[in-house]
Order: sequence, then structure tokens, then C-alpha cells
Amino acid sequence: MKRLAALGVVVVICILSLKVSAFGQETQTSLSEADRTFLMEAAQGGLFEVTLGKTASQRASAADVKEFAQLMVTDHSKANDELKQLAQKKGVTLPTELDAKHSEKIESIAAKSGSEFDRAYMEEMVKDHEKDVKSFQKEAAEGEDAEIKAFAARTVPILEQHLQKAQGIFQQLETAACGK
Repeated sequence: MKRLAALGVVVVICILSLKVSAFGQETQTSLSEADRTFLMEAAQGGLFEVTLGKTASQRASAADVKEFAQLMVTDHSKANDELKQLAQKKGVTLPTELDAKHSEKIESIAAKSGSEFDRAYMEEMVKDHEKDVKSFQKEAAEGEDAEIKAFAARTVPILEQHLQKAQGIFQQLETAACGK
């Protein structure tokens, strides 16, 4: 009889621990649609920055463009790693490959060469970082998940620095192109 009672207690404990475990997982994956969308778009954007940055660091003709491209690879790889860990913690599987839209942009820019490549790359970096700054600011202000909001808030100043550098380099390239 004691064995049967002990077995019953063990079964109850196992059932309760399964329910607690399932409940814990439930809360990890119950993100708002806006937070989930932010994670997915940030991941896609990060992949884009790194992939295009690698291409630009090899193909750019201007030293400051190459340097900027390498900065994109370094900074966005770091942010991507942090984003992956955060998404994993939240039960979200992020994309590991570029979508068609981003792949087409890379192909279009990579088809250029010399100063034309440099200008196309830097113009895209200005546009992309303007969009990213707005997106990350919005998530930092309006996101529902505290950890995702904190990630966005920590990343905004870095994106703003990237935007300023991209605008400066693009301006120089445009000025040089007009002076020819």
C-alpha cells in the first residue's frame, strides 16, 4: 500500500512538472504579432547587412566604402547573434537565408562595379538604415516584450551611427561624381 501511495505521489509530481514546463513554454512563445514581426524583420535585415557588407568589402573601390562595409559585417554579425539568442529564448525560429526581395537587391548592386558600385551600395545603406532606425525606435517605444524592447533600444544608437556614416560617405561619393 505504501508503495502504491508513493507511486501515486510520483505520478502527480510528474504531471505537475509537465504542466509547469508546458506553461513556461507557453509564456515564452506568446509574443505579440508586432514583436514577432519585429524579430523576423530585424533578422532578415541583419542577414542582408552582413551579406551585402561582405560583398562590398571585396568589391568596393573606395577605401572608406570598404571600411564601412567591414563595419557592417562586424556590427550586424554581433547584433544578429544577440537577436538569435533572444529569439531562441522566446521560442521564435528566425530565417537563416535571405528572402527574394533582399537577394534581388544584392544582385542588383553586385552587378555594378567601381564608383557606380560604391554609390549604389552606400545609397542602399542610407535607405536601409533610415528604415532600421525607425523600426527599432518604434519597437523600443511600443514593443510589448521587455527584453525585445531593450534589445531594440540598445541597438538604436548603433544604427544611428551607421546611418550618419553612410550619409557622410554617400554625400562624398555624390560630390565626387558631380565634380567629374
